[in-house]
This record gives sequence, C-alpha cells and structure tokens, in this order.
Amino acid sequence: MSQPYPAVAQAFDRAPATEEQAVRIAAQTPWVSALPARAAGWEWRTQQRVKRVADIVLAAAGLIVLAPLFAVLAMCVALDSPGPLLYRWRVMGYRGRPFTGYKFRTMVAEADLLKEGLRHLNEMHGPVFKIRNDPRVTRLGRFMRTYSLDELPQLWSVLVGHMSLVGPRPPSAGEFLSFTPEQRLKLAVRPGITCLWQVSGRANIKSFDEWARLDLKYIAEWSLWLDVKLLARTVPAVLGGGGAY
Repeated sequence: MSQPYPAVAQAFDRAPATEEQAVRIAAQTPWVSALPARAAGWEWRTQQRVKRVADIVLAAAGLIVLAPLFAVLAMCVALDSPGPLLYRWRVMGYRGRPFTGYKFRTMVAEADLLKEGLRHLNEMHGPVFKIRNDPRVTRLGRFMRTYSLDELPQLWSVLVGHMSLVGPRPPSAGEFLSFTPEQRLKLAVRPGITCLWQVSGRANIKSFDEWARLDLKYIAEWSLWLDVKLLARTVPAVLGGGGAY
C-alpha cells in the first residue's frame, strides 16, 4: 500500500475536484492490473454472471418484501426533520463510471454545506470524512445509521446494475481524486452495499489505507463463496451496530 496521503488529500473537496476530472483519470487507470490472473478464465466469468443474476433476484425480492418498511421509514424521515426523504448519492462506480445512488436522508437538509466547518473533527485518516457524533445527523438518522436502515434504497442501484450486494464501497469523485493510484483500483469490480470493511468494524477502522487494503484483498480473493460468507457476516455486523455512524 502506498505511503501516507499528501497534504492536499486533507482538502480533497475544497479544490474544484470535479466528476469530469475523476472520469478522465479513471479512463487512464489500468483496471485489469487489480484482477487476479484467474479473472481471464471461464470460471471467473461464469461466476460473475451468476453473481449478477443473484444480485437481480435478491435485490428485486428485497425491494418487494421490504416495501412496507420503506413506507414506514419514509414517513418517519418526513416527520423527523424538514427536507427530502432520500439523499441523492453521486459516486464513482465500476471502473470510474459515475452514477447517482439513493439513501434515506439521515442528516439535516443543508448537511453538505456544513461539512467544511466540521473538517477539523474528522476521525478518519485519509480522504474519507467520518465523525462519531456528527451534529448534522438527525435523531432518527442516528438510529437508521446504527442499523444501516438508511442504505436499504441502494437495493435499487443493485437492481439496475450500478452496484452489487457485495463489493467495495463507492467513493465520491472528490475522494476518488485523492486516492493513490493503487487505491483507485478498488473500483476494478462493481461496488457493493457490503464488503470486508463493513464486517470488519466499519468506521472503527480509522485508516483509509486499511480500508482500501481490505477492498483490494476482496478483489484478489473473490469467489461466489466469499460473497456468501460476507453476506452472512453482514447480518450480525449490522444488528450489532458496531462502528456505524
């Protein structure tokens, strides 16, 4: 893994870091270099197709079965604080292709405008912003974040193919620009809702170097069985609420 971030990484979204810049860098990234040699074989390609079918079936089933919960959560968000029900999440996807995902809103409506004033409280080392007691988070939002209920709308992103159930977490364009060249390779596969980071302590892991290392480890060791194990580990990790904020 590369050495500590340059100082500019601490202000990754203060500069005019644009999606267009990120896309240009993504176009020059050697994505294949992140994949294991076996990715060129038929077994890997076949398992990837099975993974995509499983994503579609499970995401569709989840959206249908959880529809009543979606309605209740949406009503609670509306009653808890003024603002939109969903947060539009603009991030970099598979091999640097941008997309808009959706989460239930867990912060005050003007949260993005308040972020810069809280920069000095960031508890993560590297181009990721996390505060344990973020004052922008609403009362309901804190509860939803603890149990990852805010992430349920991402099942739609899985259904349409922007995400997978399992895969590295997608970064914003600003974060992507602040990654080292090696860390950008975590988008060599489709990003996911859960991942090794999710089941290994989430925000309790304070170093983004370690987070990125886990993502690259996932890519190197990927198999359908690994995805099954990570999905199984996600349930107790989410119910336990550890490292979620």
